[in-house]
Amino acid sequence: MKRSIFALALAAALPLSAQAGELKYNFVELDYGRATIDNTDVDFDGLGIKGSVQVAEPVYLFGSYHKGSDSLLGVDFDLDQFQAGVGYRHAISDKADFIGELSYIDSSLDVDNFGSVDANGYRISGGVRGLLADNFEGYIKANYNDGGDFDGDFSGTVGGQFKFNEVWGLTAEAEVGSDAKLYTIGVRASF
Repeated sequence: MKRSIFALALAAALPLSAQAGELKYNFVELDYGRATIDNTDVDFDGLGIKGSVQVAEPVYLFGSYHKGSDSLLGVDFDLDQFQAGVGYRHAISDKADFIGELSYIDSSLDVDNFGSVDANGYRISGGVRGLLADNFEGYIKANYNDGGDFDGDFSGTVGGQFKFNEVWGLTAEAEVGSDAKLYTIGVRASF
């Protein structure tokens, strides 16, 4: 897994291809994900949905919802995470955009027979999204979570999309923080 994440990060950092293509900020994506929390034996496997819509030339709105679960020693754990935000893109070349995002995150961990713990706060992200080929794009972002129940945590996100055609694509993403990790693979419809 670490090799594939390294390869994806390396691909995102390579010089961008001069081939034709287009970055789309209007999409709906269904994915399968695994969230892990360090120093625990619990892995939250589940499904998610995300989407984005461009509302003006440089501005887009985005959101996501992921639900994962696991059980350990007969105790069920459920993790829900909702994120909604606004993003700004600025072209830095014909094939690459700088992206800046501000979002609200609401997370809930429900432990069977023990109750639930909620955490919410805000995230600011900045990075680069670019076309590496006609049918492949990659992105890399730095994230900072704070406010509310978050204690100022940094994470990094790297991802990519292999495009089958103008609409359909296969996506993969990894977000790694100091205490948690989230890996997803999905199917995206861009419009």
